Amino acid sequence: MVTDKVISITKIVVLASAILVICVQEMHAQTGLPKPFVVQLSDTTHDYQRVFAGPPQTKSMHSGLVVLAPAKSVGKHSTKSYEEAIVVLSGVGQFNVSGGPSLQLNPNCVVYCPPGKEHDVVNTGSTPLRYLYIAAKPGK
Repeated sequence: MVTDKVISITKIVVLASAILVICVQEMHAQTGLPKPFVVQLSDTTHDYQRVFAGPPQTKSMHSGLVVLAPAKSVGKHSTKSYEEAIVVLSGVGQFNVSGGPSLQLNPNCVVYCPPGKEHDVVNTGSTPLRYLYIAAKPGK
């Protein structure tokens, strides 16, 4: 009889746990919260690798690995309402902001660009410039 009660309680706990998991999954689906994940950066990419594709994979973040050959640039562009960070992995270059400063890029540096600023990245070195850009909408 005690064993039957233990089995019944165990069944209730397992059922309650399953219901809780389903409720949490449903809450995440309704709130649009992305799930954690890992992206492996390529050592052999010669130009571009997408890292974060934006919603629904992330809340607002877009990201990619860029590899620029010597003397090449990504071209002037704006991330519009997104702010952007550039994390230099290797190589050297210049970050040029329209109406603003030219910033030196070196390995292990991080550059911030506010929303709405037209900018360009240029490889000024003799080896490939590898960097990760991360763009996200600012919070309210």
